[in-house]
Amino acid sequence: MASLDTRILSAGTALPGPPVDNATLARRFGMDALWEQWVDAFIGTRTRHLAVDVETGKVNFSLADLAEQAGRTALERAGLTGADIDLVVMGTSTPDQLMPATVNVVADRLGIDDVPSYQLQSGCSGAVQALDVARQLLLTGRHRTALVLGGDVVARFYDLDAPLASLPPAQLVNFVLFGDGAGAAVLTTDDAPDAVRLRAVHTRLVGRGREPGAVLEWFGPVDRDSDRAPAAEDYKAIEEYVPGMAAEVLDALLDEVGWARDQVDHLLPPQLSGRMTERIVRTLGLPGAAEISCVDATGNNGNGLSFFQLEQALDRLGPGERALGIAIESSKWIKSGFALERD
Repeated sequence: MASLDTRILSAGTALPGPPVDNATLARRFGMDALWEQWVDAFIGTRTRHLAVDVETGKVNFSLADLAEQAGRTALERAGLTGADIDLVVMGTSTPDQLMPATVNVVADRLGIDDVPSYQLQSGCSGAVQALDVARQLLLTGRHRTALVLGGDVVARFYDLDAPLASLPPAQLVNFVLFGDGAGAAVLTTDDAPDAVRLRAVHTRLVGRGREPGAVLEWFGPVDRDSDRAPAAEDYKAIEEYVPGMAAEVLDALLDEVGWARDQVDHLLPPQLSGRMTERIVRTLGLPGAAEISCVDATGNNGNGLSFFQLEQALDRLGPGERALGIAIESSKWIKSGFALERD
């Protein structure tokens, strides 16, 4: 019996509403032009898409709304319907509710039923973890076609009345780093000669003894008046650790698939922010690889980002070309990545 191979048939993404630029944020929160210059110089993110209207505070999109849209697009591009899917896996750090799991709400909307479904709660590496779980289950031969979802809606954790000028850096940076969005991919073990092969997936928890680099709180009736910040980011720790972790993922993937550095045609680097991505790309040292990045326009939408990059990669990879994707989660330090190749 021939060994199974996992291929990516399609990808789809979804963003909530129009882009919100730095000038709009500055005006909404009463910040000056110097603050805008700081965002441009040190963060490098020009726009982001938010599920919350920053003027009214109204939540216009849920994570399920965005994941449904992304999933529907991926299914249509693959020429499939929900009835063709026999496995669903989702990665997110911001499910709409603790129960029911958002993955099951999305599956219901897409007409997917009577199949195994899994939701992984994780930061930016959750999308890659979801790809890994789906791939491993497909390779058992028990399933043929999987829908993999990932995304986050972080804007609903914002305090729109917060005095940004007096916030500590760990809280202030979240207002400019993050955006909202979701993505999806269809994976299969069926013969699909024109599809891109998912050659390898790598995920490792490396947070032993390390303080969290990012925290996102849940509040219930008992502690909703807590003085803990709903979201905090240790940007200095991220600057220190992420480039080196990304390089470790690169080496691990190259070793697993047996590629030389000059055989990588496309690079999908970690997407915390525009400036951080530039630094990581320099550290990785793959001058022959074309960079596929989107964070400067979409903002960091967490588990959606890898799918936005994957969507572009599927369009760009020519016959025989190879790509490596890397994602790093800073909340408890998970490094992850994947390798793609088109026959």
